[in-house]
Amino acid sequence: MELLDDKMRVWMDSAKFVKPVKGVYVLYNRNKEPIYIGETNNLETTFTKYVDTDFEGNECKQKTQSYQREFLESPKERQLELIEQFKKESGKLPGCNSEIELETH
Repeated sequence: MELLDDKMRVWMDSAKFVKPVKGVYVLYNRNKEPIYIGETNNLETTFTKYVDTDFEGNECKQKTQSYQREFLESPKERQLELIEQFKKESGKLPGCNSEIELETH
């Protein structure tokens, strides 16, 4: 289930070359299932940190095989829209997103 119009990209091959702009991103496991929907004010910084620290030891996000991203000025609103869309279609949150994180992030 692809959530964004952006093409699916292989994680390690292109994650280091993302632009330093605001956006949302969706991480997918090897079955192309969304495992995390995130937002950031700087995709380059966020992705570089993920690559350099192997997702800071987060076992859930370490299952990432591919991703999609979307550049936009209001990433937080779009993240919440995508999570609601995913929840409506699947009846659950992406595996690496949690209710607590959504409320406090």
